Amino acid sequence: MLLQGVRRVFGQRAVLDGIDLSLRRGEFVAVLGPSGTGKTTLLRLLAGLDSADGGRLRVPRARSVVFQEPRLVPAGRVWENVVLGERGRAARQAALAALEEVGLAAQADAWPRTLSGGEAQRVALARALVREPDLLLLDEPFAALDALTRIRMHELVAQLWRRHHPAVVLVTHDVDEAILLADRVLVLSGGRWGIDREVAIAPPRERSDPSFAALRRELLGELGVGQPH
Repeated sequence: MLLQGVRRVFGQRAVLDGIDLSLRRGEFVAVLGPSGTGKTTLLRLLAGLDSADGGRLRVPRARSVVFQEPRLVPAGRVWENVVLGERGRAARQAALAALEEVGLAAQADAWPRTLSGGEAQRVALARALVREPDLLLLDEPFAALDALTRIRMHELVAQLWRRHHPAVVLVTHDVDEAILLADRVLVLSGGRWGIDREVAIAPPRERSDPSFAALRRELLGELGVGQPH
């Protein structure tokens, strides 16, 4: 159990209104919902960046967050951004190993300003994984990327997830992205869960699969988005 009866109130509005969330190690959960429904608030609570107004949180101490923006330090080289605050040969070796996993070992000594958007986000992912987290939190990390880079990042995240086995919570607006990556998809609405669905589609998942299309229709319906006929 990560959350039990958790509330978060802003003014008179309960953005999260007594929600529960259970997550097994190695499970990948995607959270959907319209803007302003509390998705980022949920992630901030799980990350320890905000406090609940009620209920219980029980989250692993070893957790990492990847945000929509890479948030790299311009004054530090790429490898230094992976192991923020650490120095010495051991830190550099750990950074190089993490960068190798995301395909950026050759850019270890580059400055962040020389990286593309996709490369910068891969550095942010390496920084999250170098700590071997039990819980990996992804806050719309692909939203600012172009379509081809996003596809490559999907493949990379899936590969790294299978290799490291953290529990993952992905917040996204992209229904297809949620179905492609997650074991379960939840829709947050009115401070509560509207839908909690297992994605029972064997990989590799294809949008042309009738099961994919059916789940997509259900999720879009819950989000209030009509399907063209």
